[in-house]
Amino acid sequence: MVEVKEKLPYRLLTGVDDAQFCRRVSQALEDGYELYGSPAIAFDGQENIVAQAVVLKPVGKNTQTKKKAG
Repeated sequence: MVEVKEKLPYRLLTGVDDAQFCRRVSQALEDGYELYGSPAIAFDGQENIVAQAVVLKPVGKNTQTKKKAG
């Protein structure tokens, strides 16, 4: 596996649908990424292969939408 020193703004995580894949997605979220779009799944004839895109959260910006009181 290639070690990336600088965080990429966009990553597509792929792999077999197992606990290891879930850990990789969870780690990306802990590292400052957020989910981007819906996950994808395909069957390669032997196993389910999944994919999830993630993007870096904007620095210094609140990415949650605030509701107006009213």
